[in-house]
Amino acid sequence: MQKIMIIEDEPSVREELASLLEHEGYEPVVVKEFADIRRQVMETAPNLILLDMGLPGRDGLAVCAELRRDSNIPIIFVTCRDSVGDELQAFALGGDDYITKPYNIPLLLARIKGVLRRSSGRKEADVLELDGMKLHLSRGIVSVGGNRAELTRNELQILMHLMTHAGEIVSRPDLIDALWDSKIYIDDNTLSVNMTRLRGKLAALGLPDCIKTRRGMGYQL
Repeated sequence: MQKIMIIEDEPSVREELASLLEHEGYEPVVVKEFADIRRQVMETAPNLILLDMGLPGRDGLAVCAELRRDSNIPIIFVTCRDSVGDELQAFALGGDDYITKPYNIPLLLARIKGVLRRSSGRKEADVLELDGMKLHLSRGIVSVGGNRAELTRNELQILMHLMTHAGEIVSRPDLIDALWDSKIYIDDNTLSVNMTRLRGKLAALGLPDCIKTRRGMGYQL
């Protein structure tokens, strides 16, 4: 079941949208607190977002711009603001579609299906997160809180593989094989050098013991 997040401050509108989406076989997720929308989006990981422009204390355009810094989740603006300028800015900031209220229900559903269909080929996730550490894949950056470090291609692939296997022990041969599969040609000595550099960068971010060595077995996050 595809999950659709509704970011709308008018209770009657969001309840109507939630009921409509549920009837159509989607899983609606309704946002009712607007102080930290980005966190809610990252925790929920919806397939699509329906976003109003006039939110309490924040403009929907600003929310879209914030989400686009590290997320490619499709966004459809559903708003009463119908100026050409607003629509152009919505697309310029990364919106996928723009529908004005009062909306036509069959048209809205068609637009939702179209955006979901077009986005189905996108990379599923651009940010991996584990215990407060975030790995931004397209930017090659690891961040903890407000601090961040740039990674080399090798370091990025090593950390990505460990994060996608969090809790598991990853052997050195398995890690080397994974890098070879990513067209990164690395040997045992090069792995040691890159692991040391990666650990140094994580230590500088306050995570000195993030990657554990399991003697005789491999590494573990």
